[in-house]
Amino acid sequence: MTTTSEALSSRNLWDIVSTCMLTLLACVYSSVHPNVPSPTDTLVHILLRRFGIMGFALLSPETAVAWALRQWLWSRHVTAQFKDHFSVRRPQERYEEHDNNQALAHHTEGEPSGPMFFRQFHTLAEPFKEWLKAHYSEQPEDYTWTQTHSFFALMGGFMLYVDGEPYQTLSPDNLLFLIRTGSIDAPALTVRQIYDRSKGNAISKGLVIFQGAWFIMQLLSRVIYHLDITHIEMAILAFVVLNFFSYALWWNKPLDVQCPHPIYWKSTESNSEISFPSVSEDDDLPVSSEIVVLYIIDSYLQIGGVDAMSPRKLRAPTFDDIRGIKLQLWESNVLTSVGFTMTIIFGGIHCTAWLYTFPSYQEQVLWFTSAIITTCTPCISFVVAFVLLRSRIERRGSESVKFTMFLRICLVLYSTARGLLLILMFTTLRNLPSSAYKVVSWTSLVPHL
Repeated sequence: MTTTSEALSSRNLWDIVSTCMLTLLACVYSSVHPNVPSPTDTLVHILLRRFGIMGFALLSPETAVAWALRQWLWSRHVTAQFKDHFSVRRPQERYEEHDNNQALAHHTEGEPSGPMFFRQFHTLAEPFKEWLKAHYSEQPEDYTWTQTHSFFALMGGFMLYVDGEPYQTLSPDNLLFLIRTGSIDAPALTVRQIYDRSKGNAISKGLVIFQGAWFIMQLLSRVIYHLDITHIEMAILAFVVLNFFSYALWWNKPLDVQCPHPIYWKSTESNSEISFPSVSEDDDLPVSSEIVVLYIIDSYLQIGGVDAMSPRKLRAPTFDDIRGIKLQLWESNVLTSVGFTMTIIFGGIHCTAWLYTFPSYQEQVLWFTSAIITTCTPCISFVVAFVLLRSRIERRGSESVKFTMFLRICLVLYSTARGLLLILMFTTLRNLPSSAYKVVSWTSLVPHL
């Protein structure tokens, strides 16, 4: 029989730090799916925007999950709208002429029928079925509009060209509007062609998920063998857990696409006559919880001098237009609930680390206080903003100033707390208990970074 001591081996401080940092890099870098850059963006602008999004995901990973869920929910609406539009065509019109080539076969796949359980299972399995169909379908050119097309449109993948020059990035609504009016041809782009533009595939994404699964597995093994877990490992665990949600929601979203697909203007109207349906902002409509959260996030970014939600001419907004995505009320409530659930999970994992050994009492208090602030500040900000927005008080000058000051205080508290947690997970490494340097031997046999 193998004794406990025979089942354990040793590790050093470098092993702990390197494994955690590589796992964190995989979570923060590869899980973020940025939008398509503008044709006028330089490499410096693209890199700065990418690092900015990574910093955002590092400081507020729960918001990144909510961002992914918001796009996933809206992509389902976009997919349904395009399939409804193309389903009205006669079967013999499945192929139509586009740039003297056979192109664009649109058809609507049958909706799942049967008990509710089977319909829900069909929805959950749809992303993986879509990927398998795109890569292993016997039909070489399947132009069915899929969720991947919708994600591609949401990220600014379709660019309107007029007289051979890029004119404007087409949102899904504007793209469908121009197709219906006959101003442009429907884009002839297959799922396989979109994935060919993507810098990520199921293998690369699967490797990152496998690394995260291994990281959780080795932490569970430490719990089983009653070995100490370091604070940096608990902090990385919070990122890994949230990363699983982001990857699942963005599984069908292309990664790091650098060039949009050109859509050429064919109408006889002049450039000055090109118009799109306006996005309404009806003040009489009830304020949804989703809009309140977006208002808070946009206010925080504006305080930092970053405008990431305003519409752009030649690229999609970094974090999507606030009014460009119009979710149903129940979807908005689900999105908000999931966002706060992610906040509680992320902060709760940090709170559990308060029970572990700290080098000093002051660091223990700082850790617990920062974890509580990280968990509670978003909830408090939401409650205050929801009351103010529902009563329209924030539109009055004096109250608007007070609300801005309140958001500034919350931003400073949250940023400071997150920064302290990132610092403390390194400072607590200076005096680790002896069991923290022990590791369950068999976990090292599993391939990992």
